[in-house]
Amino acid sequence: MVTPNPNSEQQVIIERNHEAKIVRRVVMIFLLIFTFTSVGVVYGAYSYIKGSLEPLNPESESTIAVSIPIGSSSTAIARILEENELIKDARIFKFYVKFKNESGFQAGEYALSQSMNLQEIIDILKTGKVIREVKFRLTIPEGLSIPKFAKDVASKTDYTEEEILEKLHDAEYLLSLIEKYEVLDDGILHPNIISPLEGYLHPLTYDFYVENPTIEDIIEKMLVKTDQIYAMYKPTLEEKGLSFHDVLTLASIIERESRLEDDRYKVSSVFHNRIKIGMALQSDVTIMYVDDSIGTIPTFEDTLIDSPYNTYKYPGIPVGPIANPSITAIDAAINPFDMEDLFFYARPNGEVLYSETYAEHLKVKETYEHEWHELDNEE
Repeated sequence: MVTPNPNSEQQVIIERNHEAKIVRRVVMIFLLIFTFTSVGVVYGAYSYIKGSLEPLNPESESTIAVSIPIGSSSTAIARILEENELIKDARIFKFYVKFKNESGFQAGEYALSQSMNLQEIIDILKTGKVIREVKFRLTIPEGLSIPKFAKDVASKTDYTEEEILEKLHDAEYLLSLIEKYEVLDDGILHPNIISPLEGYLHPLTYDFYVENPTIEDIIEKMLVKTDQIYAMYKPTLEEKGLSFHDVLTLASIIERESRLEDDRYKVSSVFHNRIKIGMALQSDVTIMYVDDSIGTIPTFEDTLIDSPYNTYKYPGIPVGPIANPSITAIDAAINPFDMEDLFFYARPNGEVLYSETYAEHLKVKETYEHEWHELDNEE
């Protein structure tokens, strides 16, 4: 029998109490550090947000000219303001606008200052008090190809179609644009592309503050808008692994094939379904782009045209856009409806009919094809 040593037991108890105190101290220190760190993070976030709402430079007496294009979203406006160093963080601007339910921003040229806080800038953008009077306004319809665009601009300005087309195909000028705008790259100079900037001149109404803007002014005003659209969709494009050039190309076909908003998303679905299974798009408007003498109903011989734009002969997305698509067509190309159809048939009245099988499509075509022949005879 071993007799316990009272001194030994007492020593163990003392050591255990000491360890417990150490553990409690460590826990207390950890909690204090965590609490102060959390408070620091919260305070830091609060300070950053508060600073983002205040003027960047309260002492500034100068103004910065800012152009807000027609149709600009709050995201686009936030980016413009941040790029011009009028706000600290575009994200804070977007959150603030959403939180305050601010809307009704007006397009135009503004004189803003770093001495203005976020709310003051918002109030000015809502009033539409621009710093310069609009001298010339140019409205570009949706779906125009470059030749028709040149004709349209020539009819509204002092420039000839030839002058406009020459500038749009000037290699040196195109290279300077590629350097200037993120949305453009060397792909637009592909030798098989008919018009390098086809699809990139966004259709919209543009205001100019001189009576006779240059051809370059007109082109670059439109490219600024396309650049903004690209920036808006860039995260989605990267997530889906899509090329914006391909999106513009598909959107331009969708634009020409459909009139109504819903139909654009449905037609996009048909095209996406075909692309997934390696089936040719077989879009009439693509061969009409190559040969504008083709009537409303292409012949079998027309579908044999040897061109990288011919979606009867070559599967997949063509080499480039065939027109300048609307924002709706661009969105439809990126976000098609979820449908199973592989065919669609557009009637002259704008109605579009969809079919899952070729047999169903043939029945629709036989029912309504006479309408196109009658339309051709009237013309």
